[in-house]
Amino acid sequence: MARVKTMKVVITFPGTTQALRMEKEARERGLAGRLIPVPSAIRAGCGMAWSAPVEARGQLESLLETTGIELEDIYEFLL
Repeated sequence: MARVKTMKVVITFPGTTQALRMEKEARERGLAGRLIPVPSAIRAGCGMAWSAPVEARGQLESLLETTGIELEDIYEFLL
């Protein structure tokens, strides 16, 4: 049976350090998501991205702003 695709917010980073910091900060705050390889439809400096349910976008943007984690871009994808 095929996996059902759902809308996800995908955040890309310029380097691995920022991606790993995002993982640490999100986990500490109990936010949804996980690190994934960057989808082939986009490109990112480090090849890693944070993926989470699209409903978490506001919380994740807030986290990025308060922690000062540098990002490349934020996308919404069916994954």
